[in-house]
Amino acid sequence: MSAGSPNQEQDLAWLLRGLGEEVPVIRGSVLLSSDGMLKAAHGFDRASAEQLAALASGLFSIARSAGTKFDDSNEVRQVVTELKSSQLFISWAGFNSVLAVLAKGEADPAVVGFEMARLIKSVRPFLGTATRAAATTSHPNPSP
Repeated sequence: MSAGSPNQEQDLAWLLRGLGEEVPVIRGSVLLSSDGMLKAAHGFDRASAEQLAALASGLFSIARSAGTKFDDSNEVRQVVTELKSSQLFISWAGFNSVLAVLAKGEADPAVVGFEMARLIKSVRPFLGTATRAAATTSHPNPSP
């Protein structure tokens, strides 16, 4: 799932499970690095969690680009997408981290957003994702 320890991943999944218990209209949630790597999930099978992480990363990136162009900032508080029978909430969750929550269509966006923000604020130091080192390329036969 991530470069974190298995215990940290379980703890993060437990946090997401707690969010779903607190707000029963939440169908599932994923915590991801800002580049789309799944860190933890609750309510989805592995393939669906990874797909939602990739989608959330893309939507969050588009929102950051819009902010840079039209708001003089790449800071994004939240992206909300209304689907036919669901609502998708995507929020910044700490350094290089994003939280995505899929809720039922009848969910109150204010309640979901508030509970997401409360969770993020209470455990933000544990949600951050370390910057990955740049890939190095080794050349077996260096040029003379």
